[in-house]
Amino acid sequence: MEKHIVKVLATAFVTHNVKRFVVEKPAGYTYAPGQATDVALNSPDLINELRPFTFTSPQDADHLEFIIKIYKGHNGVTEQLAKVEAGDELVIHDVFGAIAYKGPGVFIAGGAGITPFIAIFRQLKASGQLAGNTLLLANHTIADIILQDELKSLLGEHYIDIIRTPPFGNAKRLIDKELLDACILEDTTHYYICGPETFTSDMIGMLHDLNVGDEQIVIEQ
Repeated sequence: MEKHIVKVLATAFVTHNVKRFVVEKPAGYTYAPGQATDVALNSPDLINELRPFTFTSPQDADHLEFIIKIYKGHNGVTEQLAKVEAGDELVIHDVFGAIAYKGPGVFIAGGAGITPFIAIFRQLKASGQLAGNTLLLANHTIADIILQDELKSLLGEHYIDIIRTPPFGNAKRLIDKELLDACILEDTTHYYICGPETFTSDMIGMLHDLNVGDEQIVIEQ
């Protein structure tokens, strides 16, 4: 199994419970937007505690970036990651497939499920191929939205917030069949879904009800 010790270059919280990590990129290390790797802290008691995280940096960046939701209260790996700062070390492993971009479509994300889409959108922007994509991003509250300003800048009116808990302004409260139906156009060929298991299952079910075939639906693999 490939293994690289990388130094953390910078960290910052991007929401109240989501932290950004910029780390060294090993020479020759490659990945595609939407892919992930197993990450561990480089400490004797945690080096074998691997957790999968998606790259959020474009593939040609000179560094790697991860945006990770921190779960507190049980002394888990992400709670330890919350304490990591610049100068500390992480261990990254082999790259594995997650969500692969297959062409323009509708991206449907629940909470931290936005992370694989961030790298895809950034890469598409860099190559001038972002047009034709729409993002539906569901969160419990406005405070939970990850990189809202950047996503708005990238996608403009094709970025749609769905906020469950008031105050939610003009945002819809739920992703329902009515909203999905409005996003289904003749030239929409792909529907990308990432989020908690029940969220993903619900989205697939509604798309099936709207006569979207499995060959059009892209989920984590």
